[in-house]
Amino acid sequence: MIRKVSILMVIIFVMIPGFSVFGEEAELTDHSSSSFLMEVDTGTVLHEKNAHKPLPPASMTKLMTLLLIMEEIDQGKLTLSESVRVSEYAASMGGSQIFLEPNEEMSVEDLLKSIAIASANDSSVALAERIAVSEENFVKRMNERAKELGLKNTTFKNVTGLHAEGHVSSAYDLAKIAQELLKHDEITSYTKIYEDYLRKGTDEEFWLVNTNKLVKFYQGVDGLKTGYTDEAKYGLTATAKRGDMRVIAVSMGAKTVKDRNADVTNMLDYAFSHYELHKLHDKETPLYTWSHLKSKQDELNLVADQNVSVLLSKGEEMEDYETVVKPGNIDKWPIKQGEQLGDLHVKKGDTTIKKIPLYVKEDVEEARLLKLFNRVGKFLHQGYKTSNMN
Repeated sequence: MIRKVSILMVIIFVMIPGFSVFGEEAELTDHSSSSFLMEVDTGTVLHEKNAHKPLPPASMTKLMTLLLIMEEIDQGKLTLSESVRVSEYAASMGGSQIFLEPNEEMSVEDLLKSIAIASANDSSVALAERIAVSEENFVKRMNERAKELGLKNTTFKNVTGLHAEGHVSSAYDLAKIAQELLKHDEITSYTKIYEDYLRKGTDEEFWLVNTNKLVKFYQGVDGLKTGYTDEAKYGLTATAKRGDMRVIAVSMGAKTVKDRNADVTNMLDYAFSHYELHKLHDKETPLYTWSHLKSKQDELNLVADQNVSVLLSKGEEMEDYETVVKPGNIDKWPIKQGEQLGDLHVKKGDTTIKKIPLYVKEDVEEARLLKLFNRVGKFLHQGYKTSNMN
């Protein structure tokens, strides 16, 4: 095993921990029954109000629907160009819709766009049926994914958010789903669109207008999902990015659209006026490099699957922190791409503040016999030269 000397990495940086709700921020969301504000890269909580209270999420349910759709696309099980035939059941959905007809065919991309922009219930069910055969099966996947994300106050009964007994989520849980959804960079290319058209050039041309007006009227907002039912009142899970800093703001239970948008705007204003993000490393940047005798590749790398960043309070004095790479069992074989083989420790003094998993970047192949012999010979030769020098 040959290790590079530069395995250990120490970086001095500043970090302000998450804080409790008090003072100015306590009045951010007077109109909401529940609210939550977080910075995405670090996960720092900037504000919360009844954030873990289970409430009907209405169409913010579709954050999970969209997450499963995007995961299906990323896994190659669904393509944007694929044509989906609409069932009679999907076409029967009430509420917000694009008036799909039974047996109508529409591309995955147009269905996805109609969910992201116009919160279409019929499109949500059509894609759910394409992915899992039935809405019921898709809902099972939604609840399984919620458990994987550690969401304790979320239970889904349908894919649309139409009111159903026991169909609940919380401001915190919705923010965590949104955080996961935002790992799919392309989602905001749809959710940021203010208006578009479906079935262009036909008698059934349909005008899509974003239910989230902040994408047009608030700088940096590019998503994500609104919600309304009589029981849930008005809700919004919004995300905005300025520079490297992205935040998620959730409002639930507001009485009017104006109240909902005011509370979300207050949270976004608070985040961007009080905090700034410093990115240390982009995700997928090699943080640890080593050579493995059995690997076809000369070098293997460990990377984080997320940006490594620190959140600073504007005007705060700097404190010294450090990050240290701690590899796992890198001598093992076989090694698989995406396998966790270490952690990046964020430390203050002797205390580890946060651990970020590190994964194998390469698709690791076993070295051919000739290359293996050459590598062993080179290693032994270097060892012989070193011993003669001593």
